[in-house]
Amino acid sequence: MRTAHPVEREVGIEYYVSDEDGTGGQLRVEPEDFRVRELELFDAEPVDAEPGDYPHLLLRVELRGWDTNDFAKTLSNQLGISRERVSWAGTKDKHAVTTQLFSIKGGDPDDLPELSDVEYEVVGRTGRSILFGDLAGNEFEIRIRDPERPENAAAITEQLQIFAGSHEGNKTEAVGVPNYFGQQRFGSRRPVSHTVGLAIVREEWEQAVMSYVGNASEREPEETQTARRFVDETRDWQEALDRFPNYLGYERSMLHRLAEGSDSEDDFRAALETLPSNLQQLFVHAAQSYLFNLVLSKRLERGLPLHRPVAGDVVCFTDSEAPEGFALPDQDRTQRVTEKRVDSVTRHCERGRAFVTAPLVGTETELGEGEPGEIEREVLDEVGIEPGEFELPGEFNSTGTRRAILVRTALAFETDPLTLSFKLPRGAYATVLLREYLKTDPEAL
Repeated sequence: MRTAHPVEREVGIEYYVSDEDGTGGQLRVEPEDFRVRELELFDAEPVDAEPGDYPHLLLRVELRGWDTNDFAKTLSNQLGISRERVSWAGTKDKHAVTTQLFSIKGGDPDDLPELSDVEYEVVGRTGRSILFGDLAGNEFEIRIRDPERPENAAAITEQLQIFAGSHEGNKTEAVGVPNYFGQQRFGSRRPVSHTVGLAIVREEWEQAVMSYVGNASEREPEETQTARRFVDETRDWQEALDRFPNYLGYERSMLHRLAEGSDSEDDFRAALETLPSNLQQLFVHAAQSYLFNLVLSKRLERGLPLHRPVAGDVVCFTDSEAPEGFALPDQDRTQRVTEKRVDSVTRHCERGRAFVTAPLVGTETELGEGEPGEIEREVLDEVGIEPGEFELPGEFNSTGTRRAILVRTALAFETDPLTLSFKLPRGAYATVLLREYLKTDPEAL
């Protein structure tokens, strides 16, 4: 294994599992270099179905160069409705061409606004909004421009095939990587969402706000560094509004609320609650993701396998509703692995019917036993968090779940131009696979 980039280590990603030097190169020079299409699980009634029974309009939307949240905000503004009435199954990157589902409560096809670099396909009507669990996964086609060592893609692929589930070094057809939460979960340029989340879990509302509004990074523009340092030094919220650029809209909304208050803990919490509910949840999810990444890194460090269980592990089984030929973990179907069952559960894992998991810690988390449990408890002790602390007010509360620790996929690549094509289950990050190939600064991913 190779040591990860320093910025990755800030979010718990400690290693590359392929030893070959990276190809180098650039991603997303043009949005068309990064194409993502959702693998859907969501059914709809015809568009002329009774709106009273099926009030949500379901759309398949191709976006070029749009952040998902920005599109939802723009769409709701154009329609003159609350942003909360627009839902989607998965958040996508801005620097890409993405095809994904959106639902609009009370939406009418005739009201859809014309927006630049947006193409709509009306799918039908549904009885509820689309949610994250309605997505099976994503299909990717990614071009790497100007690679320095494109020939290394073959050796990296072979090493990842071995990592996917080898027995005495025999490679599988699929590649495999640790199922880390990717850098964009935390911020590629300024990875702070997990520190905000950890402060929220401890109900340190002031610390949470200052981690987000202040806390400058040398990797961000000088203009925003200066504004954040001013907030850290003065706590002059009103003056800060004149210094924060308009494109930092979330920070500005928090500053507006703070300028109206008296710097009480309730004021700091209220400032956080000016943010969209999905962003509030993201902070706590980022804290859970950071803990998960640390557990996964420690498991790699100790030499525990990812493709098969050891005694004390908790596995989950395949989702029976997943598309044919696409193995999808079902976190609600779990089983603790005893010493007597290691061999039988290993066979399930080899056949793609089960997955070794680690916890996304929440109030209902049951930790593993044996060495896996030791690792999980060690991480929680080091960070100073207990599962019960995730019992939080409002959008911040989380019961927790489990997540597969290895992601496998069939991968095809071409070297001229260097292009990777693959599918990933929902919740898995393309950048976690791409980082093994490029081995570059995560901001470039």
